[in-house]
Amino acid sequence: MTGRPHRFGGLLRQRNFRLLWIGETVNQLGSAMALIGVPLLAVVFLHATSFEVGVLTAAEYLPWLVIGLPAGAWVDRLPSRPVMIVCDVISAALYASIPVAYAAHVLTVGQLVGVQLLAGAVSVLFTTAYQVNLPCLVKDEELTEGNAKLQASASGASLGGRGLSGIVTQAVGATASVIVNAVSFLVSAACLLAIRAPEPRRSAPRQPAKLRRDVIEGMRLVFRDPYLRPMTLAGALANFALDGYAAIVVVFLVRVVGVSAGLVGLLLAIPGVGGLLGALIARRLGTRLGTARALLLGTVGSMPCALLVPLADRGPRLAFFVIGVLVAATGVGNFNVILATFRQTYCPRAMIGRVTATMRFLSLGTGPFGAFVGGVLATWLHPRNALWVMVVILAGCGGLLLTPAFTRRRDLPAAPSAEPAKAST
Repeated sequence: MTGRPHRFGGLLRQRNFRLLWIGETVNQLGSAMALIGVPLLAVVFLHATSFEVGVLTAAEYLPWLVIGLPAGAWVDRLPSRPVMIVCDVISAALYASIPVAYAAHVLTVGQLVGVQLLAGAVSVLFTTAYQVNLPCLVKDEELTEGNAKLQASASGASLGGRGLSGIVTQAVGATASVIVNAVSFLVSAACLLAIRAPEPRRSAPRQPAKLRRDVIEGMRLVFRDPYLRPMTLAGALANFALDGYAAIVVVFLVRVVGVSAGLVGLLLAIPGVGGLLGALIARRLGTRLGTARALLLGTVGSMPCALLVPLADRGPRLAFFVIGVLVAATGVGNFNVILATFRQTYCPRAMIGRVTATMRFLSLGTGPFGAFVGGVLATWLHPRNALWVMVVILAGCGGLLLTPAFTRRRDLPAAPSAEPAKAST
């Protein structure tokens, strides 16, 4: 922390960060609408089965298993901002194909799966480049503020986007939210084009053997590090459960609880509220309690509240859904801010892309399996019983962080050390 007085707006007063923030906020709004709009389109208008919705959810994250690891090495060698711009343009074209097909009466669940799969592959590159690009725009001591602002706006956009999606789908049409998503990618690309900030020169990968060594180097750091490894494992288990939950929740709310499409959108906006709260308190908790303790509080203390979700039903029992999702999502938002800042400051600058890709490969790579398992369990057992399985797994993921590296420290370290973790004073 610096001794300078806080200025109103903080990093938003800086042009380059402000452009990144605007582009990402709009993009997250569109993506949040599509996150609900695409499954609603499949369930309500294409009459997809629970299994098909599970496959649809899995398709978005499956690319992390295919290109997740080499993506980090590629991004570490390429200018990050041009990569992000190209990804935005491709994503816009992919999502624009859905309303075109729907208008021509040729849209199928298969096309939705294909779009999710290809857009997911593009997202792998964009997300990795995004983590590399932020340290090029702000100083190291500003990363926590930058990540908190980006996470808060993403959560706020998720809140608004998910809430709007169901309402817009019900009032305007089946593909309205998908159209907004396609436009949002173009807005993001325009904002990135307007940024003027130098990036370190990188050479494009030419030798496959060297590329493999780069990938292995990133994996070695993650697997051997006492902080990165537990964070990755906890994230992997959490994402397995969360994607399994995502594959079930629309079917659960529509066909079991019996709520309308508009109310589904509002209920699925609750994670945005929790994520916003988590992002807003992450910086303060990290200062008051220490970043290691704040991380534990946000996982071990909040995730078990997800056990309330399967108790939801019509009427007053919808409160179980609201409270359970809100508290768990607050913990996730807090975790995301602390993790992103820690990774960007703790890892060598030339390896941020590889470490990010390795961690996301392992953590997000479990998502397709979770979505597939969720869809199968919802078909075999019943959506409510399938939700029980997923929230029990989610409730226990924070236990993987209860290692001496975390429990004996107040703050997470600023750089790797060969010394064992010691309690801070």
